[in-house]
Amino acid sequence: MSAALVRVLVVDDSQLVRRLLTHALQTDPRIRVVGVAENGREGLRRVEELRPDLVTLDMEMPELDGAGTLRELRRVHPTLPVLMVSSLSRRSVSSTLDALQSGCVDYVEKPASGGMDRFSSELCPRVLNLARAKVSVAPTVPPRPAPPTIPRRHTQKVRLLVIAASTGGPDALARVLSDLPRTFPLPIAVVQHMPPVFTTMFAARLTQGSGFDVVEATDGVELRPGRVVLAPGDHHLLVTARGTSLVGSLDRGAPENSCRPAADILFRTASAAVHGELVAVVLTGLGRDGAAGCRVVAQAGGRIFVQDRATSVAWGMPGAAIETGLADQVLPLGKIGQALTSLMFARPASLAP
Repeated sequence: MSAALVRVLVVDDSQLVRRLLTHALQTDPRIRVVGVAENGREGLRRVEELRPDLVTLDMEMPELDGAGTLRELRRVHPTLPVLMVSSLSRRSVSSTLDALQSGCVDYVEKPASGGMDRFSSELCPRVLNLARAKVSVAPTVPPRPAPPTIPRRHTQKVRLLVIAASTGGPDALARVLSDLPRTFPLPIAVVQHMPPVFTTMFAARLTQGSGFDVVEATDGVELRPGRVVLAPGDHHLLVTARGTSLVGSLDRGAPENSCRPAADILFRTASAAVHGELVAVVLTGLGRDGAAGCRVVAQAGGRIFVQDRATSVAWGMPGAAIETGLADQVLPLGKIGQALTSLMFARPASLAP
């Protein structure tokens, strides 16, 4: 990749969308659109010709759709970042979720009429971060050693599991939940950075794939064992105690870390609700959301597990959590569910909620 410019190939069957994407991307002098393609087959040819640093990809195209294009790209170029550009139709959301679980690293919504400034401000930083962070579905660079963990005391009991994820999170969350036994004794609350329509369908998919009751949070939803409560897009998820029960509530306050929902808000309120008797897990994602919340969890005596660099699609969130020095365990994605299970079933009974 050029040290000065991020070189982008735009693949979309709509001439209008290709033009809008090109204009939006080139508002940032650090990005250059080196080519466009109107379908997947042409896109694959242009990747070989142009060797871009990142590809934007539409899902619904003639000749070879986005899913087929992505499969071929992953076979030939397993580390090339692919950013899906999706509409919010039910069909497109479903296809985009398929892509996110098949090697697409992130997505943006297609631009709405009159919203180009906002679209550019969302699209360009994401492209720069994905390309320059060398986001990969098959990392080969050995991870740097984590800083020493700060010694601290933990609470004796664990009553709640909270999870934060962003870029690469749909696949990571599905893996963690599928690795937990259905008898896992903790309620689970999750922040995954997604728009509203996506979280609705994502919750349904996680239910089908995990065996847990995964619900999109509503005001007053009860957090109980066997249930996973997912923050809806564009709403913060807060946890409060109501007698001996834990309940979720929604808030549309200001974004934190440019995120709504924000993991930091979930971690803070959850820690307060259970007096630190929780485990916080930070999975793959861009940005620093969750790091400040980890400090609150740690100060209250909670435990912190973080996905390692080698298995993270994006190292921002887990890297920021590790920089705090407060992570109890830094684990490959495939070991996180096992570690959570061991914590609850192979440790003293006093840990049980």
